[in-house]
Amino acid sequence: MTQDEALAQVRKRVLAGGAERYHSANAAKGKLFARERIALLVDEGSFVEDGLYANSLADGLPADGVITGIARVDGREVCLMANDSTVKAGSWGARTVEKIIRIIERAVQYGVPMIYLVDSAGARITDQVDLFPGRRGAGKIFHTQVKASGAIPQACALFGPSAAGGAYIPAFCDIVAMVEGNASMYLGSDRMVEMVTGEKTTLEAMGGARVHCAESGVGHFLCKTEQDALDTVRAYLSYLPSNWEQSPPSAEARDSSGADLGALVPASERQAFDMRRYIKGLVDEGSFFEIQALWAKELTIGFARLDGEVIGVIGNNSMFKGGVLFPDSADKASRFTQLCDAFNVPLLFLCDVPGFMVGSAVEKQGIIRHGAKMITAISEATVPKICVVVRKAYGAGLYAMAGPSFEPEATIALPTAKIAVMGAEAAVNAVYANKIAAIADDEERAAFVAQRRAEYEQDIDIMRLASELVVDTVVEPADLRGELIRRYRAARGKNRFFARRRHGVTPV
Repeated sequence: MTQDEALAQVRKRVLAGGAERYHSANAAKGKLFARERIALLVDEGSFVEDGLYANSLADGLPADGVITGIARVDGREVCLMANDSTVKAGSWGARTVEKIIRIIERAVQYGVPMIYLVDSAGARITDQVDLFPGRRGAGKIFHTQVKASGAIPQACALFGPSAAGGAYIPAFCDIVAMVEGNASMYLGSDRMVEMVTGEKTTLEAMGGARVHCAESGVGHFLCKTEQDALDTVRAYLSYLPSNWEQSPPSAEARDSSGADLGALVPASERQAFDMRRYIKGLVDEGSFFEIQALWAKELTIGFARLDGEVIGVIGNNSMFKGGVLFPDSADKASRFTQLCDAFNVPLLFLCDVPGFMVGSAVEKQGIIRHGAKMITAISEATVPKICVVVRKAYGAGLYAMAGPSFEPEATIALPTAKIAVMGAEAAVNAVYANKIAAIADDEERAAFVAQRRAEYEQDIDIMRLASELVVDTVVEPADLRGELIRRYRAARGKNRFFARRRHGVTPV
């Protein structure tokens, strides 16, 4: 056998991955081979592999169970890694770890997005001394991800398990798309949990895709198929620049859907409406890309385009929990704000918020701390910000939604807007509770309450607030889109200096 023939034989063996029985087992679960996933994600013929022959002399460890390299997605350079679950369940050895670290470092050096296609059982316990504790051990993966955070986009598609310490790879990514039924994240297996705590559970109940996308918030997109997860990663990257020094990519401007925004907002603040419909009616048609749609649904977040330019949208959704802010929704807003600020995406706040939730349950959950975290993120964001008070902005909810004190480019009010410490009914009850209780006659009591409410409503009248420059303008719903386009266009050259310091101390 010639040297060329020997090399070709090794290459064929490495490219094939693990034994056929492992390919068959994955196929039975609807799982693709790692190389098939890469082919579906990247532009045809663009993938250049790194470290193909890692551990190739060992038996049954082709590429040491991970595929890394550079490619193009929609014409733009990216770096990527993909666990090969046909090779010892995608577990990590020393060369696996080194390959992952190297490709993340390369992504940072090149200033391109990093994509993680994860399907791994975690570290190989038999190789722990080689891969776990050293300076280039598994911990260096996470250290490198943290250094990359905010410098380049990091997106994860999760197709199978992401176990133990390996679960932190998705956790350090900007977004995680999880395939329902197969994807899972957990620090300890169900057997380990029972051994340590006595709890009997399953991987799906403890760390399945729906759990993380709807309950924990670690997952961002619940996907039905692997192709859906890959498409989600591709769509996500289409809204972001390749790195922090660039601007988001422009697209051809589209008109809005033409929805009647005024008709979407009920006259009564007690009546709920779906902020997602409002957003879709405001932005370029078909451009809204919602993130974390299943978690903390009282707050809607996502990317969109206005006249072809990318913006990040944060809107209170009264369809869920009345749009009140809870610890989870505060965290949701904080992280998305930081994401947009890192990658030069202007922010739009659509405000219809009664405030933060009150009561012993949320106090014990740290609602003050979570709210402070949200307000910190809004304060520190230096991208252009515009606050639109769609209907109500009560209490600290106004602050959390980038109200006038937080240096937005503008605070815009619609004619339906109300800004106050609290709503009229709550305010009258707070101030006049004893007097109301002392009025015995029902009609007299009702008249007294109505009079006090009218006085309160007059005090917070939106035109009064506009006259005192609390809000910068009051616009009709039909004019809002054009107003936003012009204001964002004017703010493109904004000076983004915030404060002279290393970093603040975030309330976490």
